[in-house]
Amino acid sequence: MLRRSRLVLTAASLSALAALAPAASASAVSAASAASAVPARLGLPLPLPLLQTQDKLDLTVTDPAVQKTAGVYELTCGPAGGTHPRAQEACDRLAELAEGGRDPFAPVPEGQMCTQIYGGAATARITGTWHGRSVDASFNRSNGCEIARWQGLEPVLPSTRPTARAEDRG
Repeated sequence: MLRRSRLVLTAASLSALAALAPAASASAVSAASAASAVPARLGLPLPLPLLQTQDKLDLTVTDPAVQKTAGVYELTCGPAGGTHPRAQEACDRLAELAEGGRDPFAPVPEGQMCTQIYGGAATARITGTWHGRSVDASFNRSNGCEIARWQGLEPVLPSTRPTARAEDRG
């Protein structure tokens, strides 16, 4: 009978490998231990950085009122790049939301009470991969909840707020 087995690196096996490699620096072992702390406590396999993929998102923005915000953009994070006009700031915002444990692409919860404020005809769709999961999210500015959702994702999504004109700044 042929048995198949999987290689799963746990915190214990990582420690054993580190002990066998005397040339490994203390900082590398500390970083590896810190990275494995959460999965080890949960009994999960250790994530392997070599298997992780770069975050890549495709954004399609339409805004009949403000043509400069409309367009199709690609955003990559880790490192920041693509055709997005503010790629680094957008990646920083996504990282900030991830640290707070928020899903930036989650829809407005079903049954959520929202103010009936119309924020304009701008729409956006984001597809791609973020933190290893598939993303397909749509955004609009049809009410207060959707406006807040859009603004919470700026600068990933462009600001649709009008800029002050010189004569208005008095």
